[in-house]
Amino acid sequence: MQIERTLTQLQVKPSSPQRARELGQLGYMQWLGGLPGHADYNAEAARAYLMAVDFIETDPTIAVFCELLCASMRQPLQPLDLALPKPARRGGARARRSCL
Repeated sequence: MQIERTLTQLQVKPSSPQRARELGQLGYMQWLGGLPGHADYNAEAARAYLMAVDFIETDPTIAVFCELLCASMRQPLQPLDLALPKPARRGGARARRSCL
């Protein structure tokens, strides 16, 4: 259930490749945080990858998510470069007024 929600949330059109990377990383962290403590990580990561692989070509955020899944399963283990998205203004009152 968690992976379906994460994939649905990742199916957006990002404004830039950097934003796609940020959202893909955020989706990976959300999926990882939703795993039960007793879960077999490799089995869950493989299951998530199999569910997401069909969307790699059409959704850049899901492509980033899949890259992170693959990198996390490689041996020997290496630290992943993860970061939360940078806060950004969306326009506020000025953007609302310009649409009128």
